[in-house]
Amino acid sequence: MLQETLHRTSGLKAAAPIVVCNEEHRFTVAEQLRQMGVTSSTLILEPEGRNTAPAVALAALHALVADPNAVLLVLPADHIILDVEAFSAAVNKALPAAEEGRLMTFGVVPTSPETGYGYIKCGADIDEDLFQLDCFVEKPDAETAQAYLSTGGYLWNSGMFLLRAQRFLDELAALAPDILSSCQAAMASTTTDMHFVRPDPQSFRESPSDSIDYAVMEKTDAGGVVALDCGWSDVGAWSALWDVGDQDEQGNVSRGDVILDNCQRSFVRSDSRLVAATGLENLVVVETPDAVLVADKDKVQDVKNIVNLLKAKERTEASSHRRVYRPWGSYESLVTADGFQVKRIVVNPGQRLSLQMHHYRAEHWIIVKGTAEVTCEDKVFMLGEDESTYIPLGHKHRLANLGDIALELIEVQSGSYLGEDDIVRFEDVYGRTQ
Repeated sequence: MLQETLHRTSGLKAAAPIVVCNEEHRFTVAEQLRQMGVTSSTLILEPEGRNTAPAVALAALHALVADPNAVLLVLPADHIILDVEAFSAAVNKALPAAEEGRLMTFGVVPTSPETGYGYIKCGADIDEDLFQLDCFVEKPDAETAQAYLSTGGYLWNSGMFLLRAQRFLDELAALAPDILSSCQAAMASTTTDMHFVRPDPQSFRESPSDSIDYAVMEKTDAGGVVALDCGWSDVGAWSALWDVGDQDEQGNVSRGDVILDNCQRSFVRSDSRLVAATGLENLVVVETPDAVLVADKDKVQDVKNIVNLLKAKERTEASSHRRVYRPWGSYESLVTADGFQVKRIVVNPGQRLSLQMHHYRAEHWIIVKGTAEVTCEDKVFMLGEDESTYIPLGHKHRLANLGDIALELIEVQSGSYLGEDDIVRFEDVYGRTQ
């Protein structure tokens, strides 16, 4: 969905994207951008989430360094937009007003009395499909939502914005000065490596946590709305993908290797293996290499309860995926048991792991694709497909891919402790210390 968000901006005249994400997600996001061929992006890494107002403030402060007249198109990465041309037209329609200083938000033309979205009440007309912002309205009950639809003048709040960076910061200074001062202090003491920009953690954590809506848009006199009719969905739950998916004759939406028999109005997705279902009605089934979710489609938002249970049980599924991205590629845990672990490791062309050592585990590498340059203590040698080597506990070692294709290997770890924090780095081309 991050890639789709960037793809839909390809028809706009825009600078390289600025992506604001959590520090823990940096390599996942970087890999998604790499797959798209986006090499000039900036990734601003939040040490912890503080909601959208501080996140956009960081991006605005960064953008103004290069362009004092920068205009930001603020897009969450979890939306579906079916009509990209209509989206681009709405952006271009709102751009002159944004350049003149209005803080423009995109109001989606409602298609039903939806109770799961907030609404925007439009004020006086500025132009065709452009309005002054009257007020934001919280998620209504069904009767109120129907009244909004019947009377007109109300649009769904999309959470997307178009605004001049400096104007946004000026409004933030007037309406939420604590957020601005914390973000300014954080960006004044950034550290940078590769495309990663790290604001000062202590300063950023002092910022109040607040959304753009509450901190600025609900209080500003400079708000504006552009009407947007583009097949939009805020994918807040798996059921939203059923809403916008291609339904078969029985009302089912399926993705991946799925076989359905006598199923109705269900969403079934498979990421890694065959999923066969019979007799389902109004269910969501999602299979990934990590886990399988089965839920009533009308109660799928309660998945947060499952997440809380996972956290309470200290299950790793609540915090990490089976496949983990790194600046050099990725690794995927295949088997974990007492005293050993099996991983599939992929090293991208031209990349290398850090020179490192482990206190508690030894490793056995078997090359299955490509050619590896292996460093073990004072020896450097090459390994090809079907060849292997053993890295004893406590030995300095490194793996590199000097070739033009991805290097893939199976790593078998054995030892008394197999955690990812058992790494002592001596040298790293990516500047990592942990």
